[in-house]
Amino acid sequence: MSIRTTLLLLAMFALATPMMAADGAIVIPNALAMAIASGLCALGQGRAIASSAEALARNPGAQGAIRFALILGLVLIESLALYTLVVIFAKA
Repeated sequence: MSIRTTLLLLAMFALATPMMAADGAIVIPNALAMAIASGLCALGQGRAIASSAEALARNPGAQGAIRFALILGLVLIESLALYTLVVIFAKA
């Protein structure tokens, strides 16, 4: 893991910790799970968008199929973060 990715995950962890506080106590595992899920979702979405831009540059005629696959992929990637959020609040 690169230093940049590590710093990104630590920043997300620091920002997510106050949101996951319960009764004044910081729930570290919940905040860590949400930070990791959010960080990995962001990395996955970035790679998906970069790949779709490259595919569009190589074959502009397949724009509709590429756009559909991109949107479907982004929805599935984003659902990971939402499922993580639901599990965190269901455990609390």
